[in-house]
Amino acid sequence: MKSFYLAAFAAFLFISCDNSGKKDVSYLPKSLGNINSLQVIIANDLWNAEVGEEIRTYFAAPTDGLPQEEPLYSINQMPPSTFTGFARKNRIFLNVAIGDEEDVSIRKNSYSKPQTGAFVIAKSAERLVALIAENHKSILAAFRASEIAEKQRRIKISLKKLDSLKERLGVSIKIPSAYRTALASEDFYWIRKDLKSGSTNVIIYEVPMGMIGKDSTIVGDIIKIRDSIGGNYLPVEDEGRFITEEAYAPYLFTSEIDGKFAYETKGTWEVKDKYMAGPFLNYAVRDEANNRYLILEGFTYAPSVAKRDLQFELEAILKSARIE
Repeated sequence: MKSFYLAAFAAFLFISCDNSGKKDVSYLPKSLGNINSLQVIIANDLWNAEVGEEIRTYFAAPTDGLPQEEPLYSINQMPPSTFTGFARKNRIFLNVAIGDEEDVSIRKNSYSKPQTGAFVIAKSAERLVALIAENHKSILAAFRASEIAEKQRRIKISLKKLDSLKERLGVSIKIPSAYRTALASEDFYWIRKDLKSGSTNVIIYEVPMGMIGKDSTIVGDIIKIRDSIGGNYLPVEDEGRFITEEAYAPYLFTSEIDGKFAYETKGTWEVKDKYMAGPFLNYAVRDEANNRYLILEGFTYAPSVAKRDLQFELEAILKSARIE
């Protein structure tokens, strides 16, 4: 009997690996799911207690930089007994369970492709809570990368042609054909998509390297630049100005675009006394070869509409930039 199980295991490895020994995913079905929709597989009693609360703390936390609270992920919880067949096709999932061992792993294409799944196993509920707290950042980063890649794949289906952007500012970017060019000059581009109520927008320009300092001046310098450039180039009726909302300090992170260091700023823009406001995402990309910062920004104006996924599309667009 033991030899039978060994033979069966060997056969499984043979049919699930190609000649190089890598997992063969060609037979897997296509993954499904809305962007930023997370499936959590966990027993109901764990979900309704401290373990579920810990999951919600990190994976349903408010998204940075939005004017109203919206969760990072729209979560659908299901017990393990229902995680079969069609339910296994979700593009991103978190599987949390009590078992005989302790392990945290992130796996690609377990049941469909492309797919990113995180597995958290521990011997007790208390240890599950601890492991989720210790590993949530790496899991969130994996899910984020997976969703950005999927959004960019969808964007590539129908692209807008922007040859002049490459000629004038030395940058190419993959942007959906649904966007239109609102303004194109030698040093400033504004590209926008009209919504039922409002618009999503991309602006691209450059500033000398010395305009953004170091340490404590970084946020102030970035705000000063975007308020000056945006205020001058983006038209607002009745002499209003497009500026950074003053009441809340923007979030500042470090990031990377096309392999180059970038400051990532998230916050809220406003037009004073016009009841106009919305979220923005700004990348100041350090382009040392050209002695400049290339500024890539996406912002949304969509009153009374959820903005998480609109800003996420803009993030995917901006991260597709390639600097010549």
